Amino acid sequence: MGATFKICCCYAAVLVAASSALAFSPSALNTNIRATTLTSALFATANDNENVAVAITKNDDIDSRLRRHLVLSLLATVSASAVPFDADATTTTTDSNVETSSLTSAAEVVKLLKPPLDQREYETYELPNGLKVLLCSDPTSTSAAVGMNVHVGACSDPVEIPGLAHFCEHMLFLGTEKYPEEDSFAKFLSANGGYNNAFTDSEKTVYFFEVDGSIDKRFSEALLRFGSFFSGPLFTESATGRELNAIDSENAKNLQNDIFRLYELEKDRVNSDHPFSKFFTGNKKTLLEGTKRQGINLRNELVKFYESYYSSNQMSLAVVAPQSLPQLRKYVSDAFGDIPNRQINPPEDKWAFNVQPYLAGKSKIPAEKSIVEIVPIQDLRQVTITWPIVFSSKEERELYRLNKPDYFVASLLGHEGAGSLLSYLKEQRWANALGASDNADLSDFGTFEVTVELTPKGLNAIDDVCEAIFSYIQMMKTNPIPNYVFDENLQLDELEWRFTTKGQPTNYVQSLVTAMDKFPPSLYIAGPRRVALLETPTTLISSDQPRTSFKSNEQREILKSASTDLVNRLTVDNSFLTVFSKSFEGQTTQNEEWYGTAYNVKPVSMSSLMRWKNPGSFPLFYPRQNIFIPSEKGLKVNKKPKKVDQKALTFEEKIKPIPPPT
Repeated sequence: MGATFKICCCYAAVLVAASSALAFSPSALNTNIRATTLTSALFATANDNENVAVAITKNDDIDSRLRRHLVLSLLATVSASAVPFDADATTTTTDSNVETSSLTSAAEVVKLLKPPLDQREYETYELPNGLKVLLCSDPTSTSAAVGMNVHVGACSDPVEIPGLAHFCEHMLFLGTEKYPEEDSFAKFLSANGGYNNAFTDSEKTVYFFEVDGSIDKRFSEALLRFGSFFSGPLFTESATGRELNAIDSENAKNLQNDIFRLYELEKDRVNSDHPFSKFFTGNKKTLLEGTKRQGINLRNELVKFYESYYSSNQMSLAVVAPQSLPQLRKYVSDAFGDIPNRQINPPEDKWAFNVQPYLAGKSKIPAEKSIVEIVPIQDLRQVTITWPIVFSSKEERELYRLNKPDYFVASLLGHEGAGSLLSYLKEQRWANALGASDNADLSDFGTFEVTVELTPKGLNAIDDVCEAIFSYIQMMKTNPIPNYVFDENLQLDELEWRFTTKGQPTNYVQSLVTAMDKFPPSLYIAGPRRVALLETPTTLISSDQPRTSFKSNEQREILKSASTDLVNRLTVDNSFLTVFSKSFEGQTTQNEEWYGTAYNVKPVSMSSLMRWKNPGSFPLFYPRQNIFIPSEKGLKVNKKPKKVDQKALTFEEKIKPIPPPT
């Protein structure tokens, strides 16, 4: 949950954006992950068609994002996301990277940046009701996928009804005014080779589905059914009562899951007045017993929540389908044009930059300069150092997301070669793996983490492990990060951009709608997938062609300055520790309220603090220059390949027998 954790009603596991009943944000889709050095893996547990998955993968906002980071010896980067440019009322169309066409609109026309190998046609615009739309026409596919991002999440739960946003997400699937049968949408999709799902994040709720798109009538009906979720849900009394059981069952199956247990303790270290500290999932205790005790009508509160936050001007829609752009435009207008625009402001305006995320004496568990020792369900040994990255304004937050300093700093802390942290820790037989990444990703703060998977010997040398980490950070403060580090990261990132190919449609639409919530139109595709998004302090990149170097020294200096600022925030006084180990079993004194996790909390000793502030000398240094990164020097393209019109075969064409050779 949080900026990265989410609550799902039922989910088909995705690799590129760990996601689930309560998992990690799909904003991580196609985000940069070289900063992560832990072994790629996917842990999943399935129950009642729901998955909990944590993945390290090259892909996702995921805004966002990614889409997470460390949990249970895994660390995955979250998507970079957001931008300080107003994307409202913008019309964007592109074709094969260079051509643009215009909608019938007076809005400004801009160019969507997309990977060179992406031959699909895109168009982005805004409906009269304020709904942001991104269309992708892919005639080479027979599948269609659609995603809707509603800009409200669990942070907007009423204090007296934890889990209401998640419950509202569930209820939208259970009948609408146009299609009152509770499971009609699921039946329709199942009969047409599709499926649907949704998840509730801290500041967004994303709904999505996939269906066979080869028959226009079938796909247009799927859109009409989906659109009715947001224009006329029923919230019937009978469905409200029954769905409480589903929510409670979902929560119960996660009680013995270390991911959820750790996440709740992370939120307990946040200021209790900050909305991120809430219990996001909900259960019968909060949604049924709690509301009855307070004399609250749950259905009335559901309707109130929906009418307060579900407004077309706070929604983003992405469609990837084989139909042409004009066809898709008509389908979208018919299906989503009647969603009411309640003219509401972003929900975070009520609390962002007004409530300190971390405040001494205001949280259930102390944060700065403290250690939480957790007894896991699985046999795990790991230590995480976390630094809150608190922002003073929306502009500061958005520039951080554009510059992605965490990407560059994490690539150094997570390096595995000679002179690296991991190399040293392995030599001491203290660690098996190490990862660095951002974690929480909210409107007013984020967190940056370094996590070490410990050996039994390392568990007894946590002070030494932390000293080595702070020694590397001290080196970065004393010796400025070399230019070649930024150059090489740009080159590797652009190689990935150059060869980006189509992925699974459902994952892709989740990535797109997450980016639409945070980036300007030109970067809906490129934003989560590229670095160095600013050419100057006030100008976005404008070319989708792969780069082999920065456009100017000024562009590199923007990233160096942002990275230096991040490194300066990674102080001993601003940090807090989390340790996982079965060795704490039977020695804990506290239990977390919602999951019953056994834990201890204690301050970091003064001797340890002084040792970490003045670390000894370690054989640590920056990565050597990588001479093996390919460049384009000496290459010459004599003839560019022509775009070939391709179209997916129809079912009849697929089954037509091939005549034997004559």
